[in-house]
Formats: sequence, C-alpha cells, structure tokens
Amino acid sequence: MSPAEIRQVIIDILAKIAPDEDLSNLDDEKPFREQMELDSMDFLDIVMELRKLYRIQIPEEDYHNLVSMNSTVTYLTPRLKDA
Repeated sequence: MSPAEIRQVIIDILAKIAPDEDLSNLDDEKPFREQMELDSMDFLDIVMELRKLYRIQIPEEDYHNLVSMNSTVTYLTPRLKDA
C-alpha cells in the first residue's frame, strides 16, 4: 500500500469516526487533535479500525506515532506495504 493510499484510508476512518468534521483542509503536519474534536476514545477507534481492516497491531507505546497525518502515514507505510 502506498503512502497516498494509506492517507486515504486514514481520511476514511476519520470521516467514519467524526462525520461532522471537514477533512478537506486537513493539514498533514498538524496534530489531529489541534484540527479536530477527537477524544481518547476516538483515537482508540482509529487504532481498532486499523486492526479490524488490516489486522495490524499498534502497541500503546507507539501511539505517539499517530498524532498527525504525516506521522501516521510514515509509521504505517512499512507495516502496510503488503496490504
């Protein structure tokens, strides 16, 4: 899976979790929580959705890699390269 495809997957997950958010102007460098109203349960929903869709385990100590779109894509690219 390419970084662009991973980005789209994350956009789709965010749209599902926060349907009222406008994701068209999402800044890939800024933390999600600075741009959206996401709480800790929403964040866990992202992790669980990735697990459900791609059977990927994201350990809690790696959650800091999922703060922005760029950091999330960078973290997931090697893990989803064969997806």
